Amino acid sequence: MRPDTLFLEINDHKSQIKLSPPYSFIVLTYNEELHLPRFLKSIADLNAPVFIIDSGSTDATVKIGEEFGAQILYNRFENHPTQWDFALKNCPVQTPWVICLDADQMVTPELRQRLINFKTDDFSDINGIYFNRKNFFKGRWIKHGGYYPFYLLKMFKYGVGYSDITELMDHRFVVPGKTVIWKDGYLLEENLKENNISFWIEKHNRYSDLVARQEVERRQSSITQLERPAFWGSPNERKAWFKKIWWKLPRYVRPMLYFTQRMIFQLGILDGRTGIIFHFMQGFWFRLVVDIKIDEILKQQNDTR
Repeated sequence: MRPDTLFLEINDHKSQIKLSPPYSFIVLTYNEELHLPRFLKSIADLNAPVFIIDSGSTDATVKIGEEFGAQILYNRFENHPTQWDFALKNCPVQTPWVICLDADQMVTPELRQRLINFKTDDFSDINGIYFNRKNFFKGRWIKHGGYYPFYLLKMFKYGVGYSDITELMDHRFVVPGKTVIWKDGYLLEENLKENNISFWIEKHNRYSDLVARQEVERRQSSITQLERPAFWGSPNERKAWFKKIWWKLPRYVRPMLYFTQRMIFQLGILDGRTGIIFHFMQGFWFRLVVDIKIDEILKQQNDTR
């Protein structure tokens, strides 16, 4: 065989590999024209199939997705866990792996290189991969207060991982079997809409309704976490362990304990003025509102009886 012919065949083979990666992306959207181009550009050269589950956007979200070649599906939004459940059951995924991300996230060049080099054979005994996230608030990286490193289960074998629909708000994916953590190569997460604090408050006020209702239901029924609570387990198992402790702490006291932990013991004070605002709003204000709403729900139930 002539060397130039061999060269062409090798490059053609490489091109086919590039055009057919072993994973697909799924992203949920609702009026994400501000974030979606940024996200899609960060994964464009991976040439992976992209599925967008939209819940009725009235802006240019769907048009942007189509321009980037994404396949659009629609489903009425109820909550994040059920929306992800719909996505995993209805997207015509043909790849062995799937990556589930949010529209306000971006794949960094380092993480993109990991995905370019990803080979299914190297992960034959692995079912899920945790990505390390860098979270930004009002343009500042929240580096302390327990927010970095922060591992999210975002990549898993299709048909193995699933959405935990026992949760109403704090959505997560569950993957039976062995998982690994990619500590380097990051997801960047920055919701630019939250630069407007009114948007942030309105959003978390809605979330607090769901969290309060969820906790009351757990107190009054036999609902258990799907993840095994284990301090030395996977990141999801560790979170489940902390949640189990959290539910046992007295209401109104636990927001202050949590805020103190983030500010002092996890060095949140080093995140500067913007970071302190974030830790106060997310670590204290939000948790306090949840506790108030739990009492309101319990009082309404008692009044009804």
